[in-house]
Amino acid sequence: MSTPRNDVPRNNDLPDRDGGPRQNSAPKPRSTRPSTRGGSRPRRGAPVAGTRPNRGGAGARTRQAPVPQPQRISRYRQWYGTLHPSLQLIGLQLWMPLFFIVGFCLCYVFAFHSPHPHDVPIALVGSDPTLVAAVQKALPGEYVFHVYDSLAQAKRDVLAGTMAVAYDPSTNELFKASAHQFQVASLVPATLSTVLTGIGVAAPTITELAPLPAWDEYGTVAMYVMLAWCIGGYMVAMFIGIMGGPLRHRTRMAVIVVGGLVISLITNTLAGPVLGAIHGHWIELVLIAWGWIVAIGLAVNGLSYFVGRFIAAPAMICFVFLSMPSSGGAYPKWFMPEPFAWLNHVVVGSSMVDMIKHQIYGVGPGPARGLITMACYAAAGLVLMFFGKMWWERRRIRAIVTGRTTMFQDAQTANREFLGEQRDAELERHGLTSTETGTLSVLRDDDWEDARVGGDVFTGGRDGLETETTPTGRIPVVRSGDRSGPSGRPGGAGTGPRTRPAPRSDAPRASAGSDAGARSDGDRPHGRHAGQ
Repeated sequence: MSTPRNDVPRNNDLPDRDGGPRQNSAPKPRSTRPSTRGGSRPRRGAPVAGTRPNRGGAGARTRQAPVPQPQRISRYRQWYGTLHPSLQLIGLQLWMPLFFIVGFCLCYVFAFHSPHPHDVPIALVGSDPTLVAAVQKALPGEYVFHVYDSLAQAKRDVLAGTMAVAYDPSTNELFKASAHQFQVASLVPATLSTVLTGIGVAAPTITELAPLPAWDEYGTVAMYVMLAWCIGGYMVAMFIGIMGGPLRHRTRMAVIVVGGLVISLITNTLAGPVLGAIHGHWIELVLIAWGWIVAIGLAVNGLSYFVGRFIAAPAMICFVFLSMPSSGGAYPKWFMPEPFAWLNHVVVGSSMVDMIKHQIYGVGPGPARGLITMACYAAAGLVLMFFGKMWWERRRIRAIVTGRTTMFQDAQTANREFLGEQRDAELERHGLTSTETGTLSVLRDDDWEDARVGGDVFTGGRDGLETETTPTGRIPVVRSGDRSGPSGRPGGAGTGPRTRPAPRSDAPRASAGSDAGARSDGDRPHGRHAGQ
């Protein structure tokens, strides 16, 4: 494959305005050290590579580093390197769908296939030993009663989410908050009503403290908005970690901050004014989402230094697979199995859902818990960035010095070479060739042949390209003698060779060769040297 060289100007075979050939300029000598041309600069007084100061101040030649041992390549890796480069790249990325389906089954299916109440807190105003004994006998381990002296305090705890429901035996009344947890507000009052009627008490009156609006009938909007924020935050940082390894910290953080603002504006605009799932609170939700996306992005960015291109795995584990079942958006923590019930205290999903519900419906804990969790994740990300950058640089220089590569790097190198060969082959099929400077020139008639590799419509050719003949076919040369135009102006439209695509003739090449003697230009080659 021919690649353009940086020290030779391109298109130097084209004529200048005066009709004369362009002179090739010599490559400019490098006047700066390589380290000063990039982003990093050497410290003042730092010794030049290859020398070290001695006691007298003069530079002394350092000892040459030992030659590293050659990298040991396993038989499997040797066999894998014989596959098609595109197949190598595809195979090295198949871990992601496998990881996704395994994580989905272990987290989502396991968490939601059979939710069952356990240790559900019930606020009991006053005392009712008969009800407590009946519930513990009929439903052991499912409900825990907490005695309250004040009905107002019991209602506040129900709205805050620390209590599932509140029951006042003196008035035979149950209080619930559907806006905080729809499943709890539906299941727990029905269960307690059944127990009360079983011990001879009339069905209690159910009072709604925080009803759900018509546009969020089942209370799932907060969960899905939280999921959109989480996915947007970790995906921005994930691509930074995969493709932005050498970037500085401030560049990465700038991308995370700006990307977080854009994602926050888009998600809240779609969920609110466009879809109507949320009414009002647009500015507040934009700020909350922005803070969470930045915190998640910083955490994922810090992890990316340690896991590289596999950053999608820990990011999805922390912010999707574990966060969503433990968030309390679908089912409360009192209905989830372990470890999801305990993870409700530490995952970002629970704090995000609580902040959304508190902002929209006025239920759940205040913003303090969410802000503390947000700050902890952001601080953890900054710490990981600080130490991860140094660790990543040590790994990078070790790989450069030892010459070690990964299977993915080898596959990328092989794929680049394959694409370059296919580019040259495609140019040759059209009667063109690429020079060392990247300039395209036309092949001679004897050197050009459109030979396609056999194949079928399903598998294609052995080279991976289509097997049909090209519609353009041979690209002839239109010479200056055959072009009409002003001849008095140097460098005008009539100077220099030009090419244009033309339909390829269906006649066999033998007949075309028999007529070659009748042409005026004979067997002269096409291209820029046609006149020689």
